[in-house]
Amino acid sequence: MGTELREWLRHRPLAGDALLAVGLLLGEVVFTLLTPREFWPRSLPTALGWSLVCAAPVLLRRVAPWVAVLAALATLALPVALEVAPAAQSFTFVVLTYTLAAYHPVRPALLTAVLLWVPVAVANTLVSPEILPQISAAYLVANNLLVGIVSFSVGRTVHARRSSTEALRERARIAEANQRALADQAVADERRRIARELHDVVAHHVSVMGVLATGVRRVLRRDPDAADEAIGTIEETSRATLRELRRLLDVLRTEAEPAADLAPQPGIAGIEALTEQVRDAGLPVTLTVQGTPGPLEEGEALTVYRIVQEALTNALKHAGTATAQVRVSFADNALEVEVTDTGRGPSPQRPQQLGHGLVGMRERVALYGGVLRTGARPGGGYRVYARIPVEPLADSVTWED
Repeated sequence: MGTELREWLRHRPLAGDALLAVGLLLGEVVFTLLTPREFWPRSLPTALGWSLVCAAPVLLRRVAPWVAVLAALATLALPVALEVAPAAQSFTFVVLTYTLAAYHPVRPALLTAVLLWVPVAVANTLVSPEILPQISAAYLVANNLLVGIVSFSVGRTVHARRSSTEALRERARIAEANQRALADQAVADERRRIARELHDVVAHHVSVMGVLATGVRRVLRRDPDAADEAIGTIEETSRATLRELRRLLDVLRTEAEPAADLAPQPGIAGIEALTEQVRDAGLPVTLTVQGTPGPLEEGEALTVYRIVQEALTNALKHAGTATAQVRVSFADNALEVEVTDTGRGPSPQRPQQLGHGLVGMRERVALYGGVLRTGARPGGGYRVYARIPVEPLADSVTWED
């Protein structure tokens, strides 16, 4: 309950200061009731009224501290002009001195203490002896200055302790962040090392399978039993390679990435269905295929599909009212894909930023030694062009016996 109350007051400074002002009034009541009645200069309601005036600046001590200081100085007219010296007035000066010393730098805090307590000392010398009989002005001045010095010292001690605590918290936060960064770096380094080792294992297995496949072709007709044994070895090696590849992907995948989908990845054949989906979404798309599609590696086919998918998605988002055209061209040594639209394109005032999609396209194309060109078209719209070298799949390899 106490913690919740402190949190509530911390987020509502005005309410907390109002409670503090009420506490000062209660202190005035207790002080008055403890004083013999013949020493009361005024009736109790009148005394409480002036005490309320003197305690009012406490309400503004954090939301408007300088206004509170000026209001407190204005109450010094009471003992000089009206011969009224409420105890709440002294409490208010103590609270304001402590507040400025605890929450502000040393220079404005010291200036505030001087502005508050020097006029108090002057007022003590001008006050009529009838207000505080049998008390000398020198004693009042010394007592009030001592109270001011103690209030200022306590405030500065709290300020220094708070600053030290904040500095320790910041150092702890930085140290924790550095430790986390070092741990992440160590994990990343270890993952790279494991990935390199698994890559070597996978490359070895693939090389073994290639050599065995070549041997099978050479002895298939002469020695079927030996060929069958080699094929069995290839089968086991391929399974081991697949397991190592899955481990490799697990190593490279971060915690934020989703698990891999085991469904077959789309390729060249999926481009037609992709254009149909985009057409249904509201962007008219024309697909043109030139040349005869030859056998492609699955990675190359997936790269072409992803380029078309990303380009059409960007056109659907940013082109506005437009049309798009997809051209896929097959040649003997290269595959070309071009996606154009007639939309707005990037304006000269706001050139296009290189987003994650374009970066992904460039990485995929560079993986297969290709080139990617993107940019605005001269007649308006946008163009994405990629050219990927195609190596024919090795369906026949000549080996000399």
